[in-house]
Amino acid sequence: MRSLTLLTASLLAASPAFASPQALTVGVGADELATSLNTSSFGAWSLDLGLDAGDALAQDEEDSGDEDDDLLGDILGGGEGEESAGDERADLEAGQIGDNVGARQEDALVLDEDQRRKKVIKTLQRKNFLKLGRWEVSPHLAFVANDPFLNRYIIGAGIGYHITEVFEIELNLDYAPDFGQADWKPLTDQLVNENSVSPDISKMTFSSTASFLYSPIYGKVAIGKKIIVFDIYGAFGAGATVTSDDLDALQTDDTDERAVRTATQTHPTTTAGGGIRVNFTPNIAARVEGRSLVYIETVNSTTLEMKNMFILGGAFSVFFPSMRN
Repeated sequence: MRSLTLLTASLLAASPAFASPQALTVGVGADELATSLNTSSFGAWSLDLGLDAGDALAQDEEDSGDEDDDLLGDILGGGEGEESAGDERADLEAGQIGDNVGARQEDALVLDEDQRRKKVIKTLQRKNFLKLGRWEVSPHLAFVANDPFLNRYIIGAGIGYHITEVFEIELNLDYAPDFGQADWKPLTDQLVNENSVSPDISKMTFSSTASFLYSPIYGKVAIGKKIIVFDIYGAFGAGATVTSDDLDALQTDDTDERAVRTATQTHPTTTAGGGIRVNFTPNIAARVEGRSLVYIETVNSTTLEMKNMFILGGAFSVFFPSMRN
């Protein structure tokens, strides 16, 4: 009968003062197989087991096999509650792929926790300015930008109704006062007074147009802590324009029946243009736009001319009713 003495170390030292390397020795009969492991403890206790040699060897081989399996399992990451390689492969072939495929369950739980703690940043904020079903009144000032002979200044107003967020119907009324020769540019003064040349000059005095506006582009700009909303729109429509010939520039007077006959005319007019609308509050906006007025007029009762006036202006807009929160 040979005895197997198993000496195990336990109760690790809580205090560094008692920490000292101890040896764990396993002795098996005459074979004297010894394994030494360094541990830190302040004491040791022993347990003597008396076994038959055959039983001891069988028990030892069994325990060794179990320990090898446990060690292999630890290395490969197996264990209860974890998918085996076969199970994971079956899931992949079946298309059942989740966030934790290829990751350990505890890692997946940590990842989910981190994702819950992340702050969601909204890159597309809700639209805080609406035009649908609202009226827009726009008093404006403008001038004719492409007339080489005259300075024409315009005052007017527009009123529009927004059918949708992008479509609007608008009516514009414009008036341009006649200041006589004060409207002349230096070129006109030189032609008439120095060269005795009569340029074909007519002044736009009144205009009325109905337009259809389309706003396909909408955006926001951050200025400091304030968000400014804007949209870019195009406009086209039709109406009428009233013009008056400048008899002084034509070097004639009201005694000339032919000149007087066409001195004041009303012309069918088409209009097209576009602009940008900047909204400062839900009810207040500013607009900058350019529009072209195209019409055909008769000059001195003898000549037809197509006129294209490009009008550049700015407007102050008020929306009503107030926008619902």
